[in-house]
Amino acid sequence: MNITDGKLFTTMLRAAYLNLEKNKEEVNRLNVFPVPDGDTGTNMSLTLKSAIKNMESENNENISKIAKAFSTGSLMGARGNSGVITSQILRGFAQGIEDSEIIDVETLKNGLVQAYKVAYKAVMKPTEGTILTVIRGIGEFAEKNYKNYVDVKVFFDDLIKEGKKVLDSTPEMLPVLKQAGVVDAGGMGLIVILDGILNYENIDSSDSISVETVKVNSTSFPIAQDTGEDIKYGYCTEFMIETDYGDYLKFRNDISKFGDSILVVKGDGLIKTHIHTNNPGVVLEKALQLGQLKDVKIDNMRIQHNHIIAGEEADKYLDPAINPDKKTKYGFISVSSGDGFSKLFKELGVNEIISGGQTMNPSTETILEAIDKINSDNIFVFPNNGNIILAAEQAKSLSEKNIIVIKSKTIPQGITSLLSFDEELSPEENEKEMNEVLSTVKTAQLTFSIRDTEINGLKIKKDDIIGLEGGEILSTGKKLNKVTLDLLNKIIDEDSSLITVYYGEDTEDKYVNDLERKLTRIYQDLDIEFVNGGQPLYYYIISVE
Repeated sequence: MNITDGKLFTTMLRAAYLNLEKNKEEVNRLNVFPVPDGDTGTNMSLTLKSAIKNMESENNENISKIAKAFSTGSLMGARGNSGVITSQILRGFAQGIEDSEIIDVETLKNGLVQAYKVAYKAVMKPTEGTILTVIRGIGEFAEKNYKNYVDVKVFFDDLIKEGKKVLDSTPEMLPVLKQAGVVDAGGMGLIVILDGILNYENIDSSDSISVETVKVNSTSFPIAQDTGEDIKYGYCTEFMIETDYGDYLKFRNDISKFGDSILVVKGDGLIKTHIHTNNPGVVLEKALQLGQLKDVKIDNMRIQHNHIIAGEEADKYLDPAINPDKKTKYGFISVSSGDGFSKLFKELGVNEIISGGQTMNPSTETILEAIDKINSDNIFVFPNNGNIILAAEQAKSLSEKNIIVIKSKTIPQGITSLLSFDEELSPEENEKEMNEVLSTVKTAQLTFSIRDTEINGLKIKKDDIIGLEGGEILSTGKKLNKVTLDLLNKIIDEDSSLITVYYGEDTEDKYVNDLERKLTRIYQDLDIEFVNGGQPLYYYIISVE
């Protein structure tokens, strides 16, 4: 048996998607950490959904063209690391079969060998015990044994059996998998895809598939529809101080009495400041005591607000850097989860906010759409999630603009990195500086467990509070603030000077107020700020600098 019919090949690929879609929750449950946003199966399914959409829109009957269209669609719809790697596997397969009009044993071998090679090249530091190991095991088995087969179906069946053997060994390669008692989720997703192809006759691919790409829209933060009377501090004030003054935290304390939404970051010979205040002149006087000022921007937020409410053109009140019709030297894109975070990014001059994060990784296509909206020579992208960096890098490779991906893995890292930007520096100098400051930020995250598990000696029950930092669960228990304090005690050290607590949309005020009282008492020598992040699923996201 060889695959000679383009329609049959299309049916097989549809069955691969349907099988993964039906089993995505089983794949999701294999995610190591029991957090409520484990989404490997969902990301891979959405990636294949985009592939189906593109394949069917091109309506090809040639097998190599079908594979290419499927690959291109997966590339544009790739979500998360698992989705991006899946798209690279499909890209390699399409390259490997070249212009073949049939898929016989040798062609299948060529496709799979190229699939694992391309996938490995796409990842800077490949980790064994993942989907990469599984596809490599399949590809190497194909390369070594293909001459022993004449029937594609028999060959494919044995390839899957080999893939399952490799998948079963992933816990021995990654201790964290063994400790959690699971195999790799991405590797399992790949096996589910291949099983769908092999057993296409048993999967009802005649079902109507909704192939509209699920998009996480790139949007501006919505402006509140009220009179503006509740704006406590009316002037959004930003500036840079050219100074060698080292105690920037003292400066922040000195101006804190004059406003809120204060962000002060020190760079090389510079202090960048953002504050909402009713007395910008007083703040600038304080700043002048430290050095020369540049890039001063003061926006009257009440006037802006009133003009927007009246339906009048407000662009003249806004920073030109966020006016999409005016070409600028620099543009900024940030992934954000929560209205509070989105508002903060907008205030810091971000042009395009992409709603997303752990709960919904934006696709390569979504990031490209945001890039296209910005009329700028150089565009910085802040993924703010380790699972989105690969999609951002992929968007960079597809864009003709100069795209700089800052490898921020958390929103607090993205905020700190953005504040270190200096318009006077070159794109390369900014990229170096903005990536370097990422290491100065520790991010604590408080959420709840979605299942019973045991990790790092911690026995965790479903619905327990869990505290994470740097990809590790460090604290767990029944009481939110007790777990939070225990987590912070483990990550705060003598170099820590600032704690910023971003509380989520479902975090009750009584917990926020209680935590603020306790932190103020325990960490009297540290600066402590509370900001409404509005994020889902995470009670607190805490930045420690």
